[in-house]
Amino acid sequence: MSYEEMRKYIRHPLTIPIEYQIGQENFEFKDEIRNISLGGICFVTRSAIAPETILLIRIPSIDSEFSGLGRVIWCLEKNDGIEVGVEFVDEQDAYRVRLIEQICYIKSYQAEALKNEGRQLTDEEATLEWTRKFARKFPVI
Repeated sequence: MSYEEMRKYIRHPLTIPIEYQIGQENFEFKDEIRNISLGGICFVTRSAIAPETILLIRIPSIDSEFSGLGRVIWCLEKNDGIEVGVEFVDEQDAYRVRLIEQICYIKSYQAEALKNEGRQLTDEEATLEWTRKFARKFPVI
């Protein structure tokens, strides 16, 4: 998928820690996801990663068991680092990342309810409220 094709998807801004390995290297990198879209993810790093590089990606703060293979599609230098666009190799991994994205929105909703309204919602309460209010607007795969 080209950079132009990746840009056609609606991107949802997030700030989530990400861990990844490049190929078979033992060294693990830790950066932050900038956004998630139907086509994949974008994260910010300090060093460019060549297009077509395969990464093993983990998002432990949301799902400690999730890991998936992604392919670097593009890199762009920005003021705060280098944005790396990745598409998931497996369709099921892409779907699981979308579920993780929803969890992030629900967690954010839960935190804002506490900060702005003083309401301390359980995970279940936050999920039910968020789903009622926003699930219809959340793009489906």
